This record gives sequence, structure tokens and C-alpha cells, in this order.
Amino acid sequence: MPFSPLVRKLFQGLASGAAGTALAIGLWAAGAIDRWEAITWDWRAATLARHSPAHDQITMILLDQDSLDWAQKENGLGWPWPRELYAAVISFCQRSGAKSLAFDVLFTEPSSYGVEDDAALARASGDYGHTAGAVALGRENGNLTAWPEGVPKPVFPAVLPVNASMETPMFPRAAFPVPELARAMKVLCNTQMNPDPDGIYRKAPLAAVFDGRLMPSLGLGAYLAAHPTTAVRSGPEALSIGEHAIPLSPDGSAILRFSGPAGTYRGFSAAAVIQSELQVRSGKQPNIDDPGAFRDKFVFFGFTAPGLFDLRPTSLDGVTPGVEIQATILDNLLSGNFIRKCPTAVWIAAALGLALITGMAGSVFSSTLGHVMTSLIFLTIPVVAALGSYAGGWSLPLVAPEIAVATVLSLVFIVNYATEGRQKRFIQGAFKQYLSPAVIDQLILHPERLRLGGERRVLSIFFSDLEGFTTISEKLDPEALTTLLNEYLTAMTDIIHEEAGTVDKFEGDAIIAFWNAPLEVIDHPLRVVRTALRCQEQLAILNPQFEKRVGRGLRMRIGVHTGSAVVGNMGSHSRFDYTMLGDAVNLAARLEGANKAFGTYVMISGATRQEIGPAFPMREIARLAVVGRKEPITVYEPMFPDAYENHKVALTIFDQGLRLFYAGRFPEAGEMFASIADQDPAAASYLAKCRHYTASAPDNWDGVWVMTSK
Repeated sequence: MPFSPLVRKLFQGLASGAAGTALAIGLWAAGAIDRWEAITWDWRAATLARHSPAHDQITMILLDQDSLDWAQKENGLGWPWPRELYAAVISFCQRSGAKSLAFDVLFTEPSSYGVEDDAALARASGDYGHTAGAVALGRENGNLTAWPEGVPKPVFPAVLPVNASMETPMFPRAAFPVPELARAMKVLCNTQMNPDPDGIYRKAPLAAVFDGRLMPSLGLGAYLAAHPTTAVRSGPEALSIGEHAIPLSPDGSAILRFSGPAGTYRGFSAAAVIQSELQVRSGKQPNIDDPGAFRDKFVFFGFTAPGLFDLRPTSLDGVTPGVEIQATILDNLLSGNFIRKCPTAVWIAAALGLALITGMAGSVFSSTLGHVMTSLIFLTIPVVAALGSYAGGWSLPLVAPEIAVATVLSLVFIVNYATEGRQKRFIQGAFKQYLSPAVIDQLILHPERLRLGGERRVLSIFFSDLEGFTTISEKLDPEALTTLLNEYLTAMTDIIHEEAGTVDKFEGDAIIAFWNAPLEVIDHPLRVVRTALRCQEQLAILNPQFEKRVGRGLRMRIGVHTGSAVVGNMGSHSRFDYTMLGDAVNLAARLEGANKAFGTYVMISGATRQEIGPAFPMREIARLAVVGRKEPITVYEPMFPDAYENHKVALTIFDQGLRLFYAGRFPEAGEMFASIADQDPAAASYLAKCRHYTASAPDNWDGVWVMTSK
């Protein structure tokens, strides 16, 4: 007996629902949608971020750039600071009645100011009795493999009882604070955190095991320093701190609920706190005179100055101080609002039920209006469920159920079209195809890239600057100067765009650009080097007309480096730029300036050189130690093949001289460089250096050319 049309439609809907669910679960199991799930999680976290009940119990002391500048300007103190300054911070917190003070600072090396400096900090910590200190746990780094003698051992369970799916976070090595300070700390804490695979910090380990002993995270350590008798109990799926039970993921970490972007907790600069303590000691009114700022508060001390490299991307902000992540752990502990992971079987069953209902509804309401309404309703349900579960403290997948519903709706539409709508045509004719710029296409496909935040990627970075442009600008009126600069920048920018680069910004005559973001550019090291050479070639073409207008040609210095950096939309929620930051960016800038020392105009790092292989001929320029970096790098000058061949003889002599220079044979190297100094500025620079070293040989020669300025 044939089925009625309604029953047939219902069976078609059920089949579509089962197929959609199978596809979604398959993609989830393969990890193909993890990235998208992470993006939707960040959206939920940002949308529902609210101050917790315990938010006001936390105060931050931040060593920011202003604090560094104050110490340098007012006291002549460079970095690292003497530890007596941290002792002043402890004294102020003790005087103000803070519950505890957690230092997100590693004091693993003796103070360069002497043993008394370490002793001063240890005394302040011991007198206070509520400090939590940082220990660096690692798998390869760290000078200790056992708990150091004389350092109090934690009274926590020796190991974490685990179930079959949990990986115990154990570390074989550690770097402890200097002994006298380690003995004075109330609690020693693990500060090791790893981001998710996409580089974003969404969860944090609450404890780790070293030498068979459980070491809490700094966030928990701040609580334990204030409540040293609190019982700590560990279990397969939770860690209990007194009356607080914390749900754990299979890897022993907890999913964090952030209260807001960076700066959400009340904070004071380290300089202001130190100044206030000194003012109190001298009988003056302190700058910080709010009695409630620290009283009965859990205080965290950490770094926000960009040069101290403790800025990390989180769900709510692309640049968050690491200490704020630790503070979030304590915030979640006090508020009891850690996120629990929804059991897999529960959400799969819910996704299947939703998909089956979607399929039946889509099959029954098969008109255009019915399909639109069904799509709006059922595509919204996973979003509402995900937001509601987050608000209730649960992590419920969003992308997999959404894929299941979308797949079901698509299948239902196709079936309805094939069986009922052959006479109807969604497309009445062919539409003309338009090609949009690649970047715009990618932003349309991935609108999440407009979100305020950042990601860590390997970039090829380009810095350029015009030699002596200040002198040129002084000779021109504003209109002529603007015209000249616009013509130059336009010509260079066109080349950068042709090579798939992204212009970060213009700073006067300087150009900052990068490759491999927001679009992936597989051969970005090759492209950035080719861009540098093409820009020099184009400038040579433009120079005759520039000479007529300013009396001299323009010369451009370029520095190039390939390395890891944070890139993304950074700024405020109302105004932000797509830009980059990190040590790799600083190095590229230093290489641009280093050209001055050698009379070169294009300099690339060894990292870039290694990536491009033999694509361009080049010569090695130096083993260079730039300002701000201890480790030297090898730098090169790339050339187009014809330019290399035209100067091959001189370049060969230069290389021979360079090898002699590296070997410390300065008189012989000087003879080599002297023979080509009139045609090669780099050789002339080395000749001067060889003459200097011949007269005054350096100690412990390692072949490194040390830059003393940027």
C-alpha cells in the first residue's frame, strides 16, 4: 500500500535529518570544524562577558611602560629592576590590608644588584606571609629535576587521580625562585600555560605535578596564600579548593569565563604603588589614598609593558596580559562560574533530535515562505542554545548542530525542488561573473577577521625608510613635499600589492608591510624579497625626475625578516587597525636601520634567507647583534641575478675578506676590503673596522658586529 504524500514527506525529512547529523558528527570527529567552533566560542564569550560577583575582590598592580619610564627617568634604573622595588610593593599591600599578593614574575636568577637585594625581597615576603610566587615548569627547560632542599613542600595530594581519558599534567623540570625567596613565599605556583591550537588562551591548567607534588596555578595560589589551611582535594573530573569545586577538562585544565577584555580588573601602575609606599614611609600623603583599593583584596602583580613579552590573545582580546588570565582563574574560583563541558552523548542526542525535527518541518512546509521561516527558526535554535548554555555555565557545541541543521535544510530544499519545483526555476538566466580583489573575497568568506583580536602567524615583514629625507623635506614647500611623497609611496605600494603584501602603515616616508596575513601566502618569504628588489629598481627609474625637483635622488633602506608575530585587528571596539606586533617585527625594523652601518640598501635576516633558498643570489653581510637582542643573527644582501653578475668579482673578494674577518685575521681582511672599498660601501665599512681592530684587538672575538644604535 503506497504511503500518503504527508507520510512520504515525513520519511524524507527523517532521512535528511539522519544524513545531516551524520555529516556534522563526522566533521566534528575529524576535527575539521574545531577552528570554527573556537571562533563561535569567542563570540559567545565576548557577547556574554559580564563582571562576576567576585570581580571587585581582585586588584591588579601592573608593571607598564609608564612604570619603566618612571624608574629610568626618576631613579636611573634600567631593566631588570632591583628587587627592593618589589619589596616596596609587598610592604604597601601588607600595609593596605590585602588578603594576598601573587607575583607573575620569575625570580629564578640572583639579583644583579647583589645578595642583599634578594634578601630584602625575601624579608618583605616573609614578613607579609601571604605571597604567592611563580615557578617555571617545563619539559626541556629548567635547571631542577627535584624539589630543592630547604624549600617548603606543598601539603597537597601527591598526584591527580585520573580517569582513562585524562592526561596528568606532569613536568620533569623546573626553575624555582632563588632559594631565600622560595623559602619566604607562602605558596609556589605554576605559571606554565599553553594556548589552544589556534594560539588563543581559552582555558588554563589549575595544577601541575612536579617531583610527585601538586603545584597550583598562580590564580589558585593567590587564594591559598590567603587561606593556607584550605583543604585541596583532587578527583578525576574536578579539583576542590575548600568548598569550591572546579570542573576539569580531560587534560586537567579548566575552561575560563572571562569578565571582559584586557583591563577589566581595577589596576594600578607599579610606579604608583612604589611611590605611595615611599611616601607613606616618609610621612607624606600617598598617591593611592583609597583605603578600599587593596583592603581585603586578592592582588596580582604582572607585566603589561610591550617589551616584557607577557601579552597573550584570549577570547575577548587579542592582547591580554598573562597575569589577567591568572586573575580570571581566581575570579572563576570565587564566583563558582567555571565552564563545564557538555557530555558528548548529550549534545549529539540533542543535535540528532533537532535535525530530525528540522527535516520533518522542512518537508511539510515546502513552500518558499515555509522554507524561509523553517530556516530562520531552526538555524537560530543552535545559536540560542549555545548562548543559553554558556550563560548557565556549560560548553555546548554550536557549529556541529548548525551544520546538521543547515545540511538538513539544504537536502530538504533539493528534494522539494526535484520533486515539486521542476517547473519553477530559482535562476532565470545566467548572471555575469565579477572578480573581486582577493582580500575582499576572503573577508566576505571569513567576516570573523573583522573581530577585534589577533592570531599568531609566521609573517614576512618589510620595513623601509628614505635616507636623509628630513633634509630633503626642509627644502620643499608643503605642497611639493606632499606631491613627492605621494608619488613615491604610490609606486612602492603598487609593487607591494602586486606581490600580495599587506601595507600595515605609513609613517612619514617609512613603509611597513607584511605578507601571509590576512590571506595565506605560501611563498611569502620569496615575495617579500622580490618586492624589496623591485622597489629599489622602481626607485631607480623614478630618480631622474626626483633629482630635477629636489636636486638629488632618493635612496631607500629596506629591512626584511620572517618570523612569528601576532597579527590582527587591534585597538578599541570603535576604532582598530589590522596590524602586527612581536619580536619579529622589531627585528625587521632593526635590520632596516642596520643598513646604515654597511652602506647597503636591502638587508634580510638569515630566517628569510633560509626560506627562499637559491631563488636570489646574495652575499652574506655580517653576523649582526642588533639593539635589543642578545643573540646575533646572520644577515644578507639579496640581488637580482644580473646585478650579482655585474659585481661578482668584487662580491667574491668581499666574501673572502669576510671569512678572514670572522677568523680574526684583521690585517689580511683589511687588505681584501681595501682592494674594493672604492666600489663597495660595505667593504669600506669593514676596512675601517679592520683597521680599528688591528690597532686594538678585541677580547674573546666571535666575529659578531655589534650595533650600538637603532
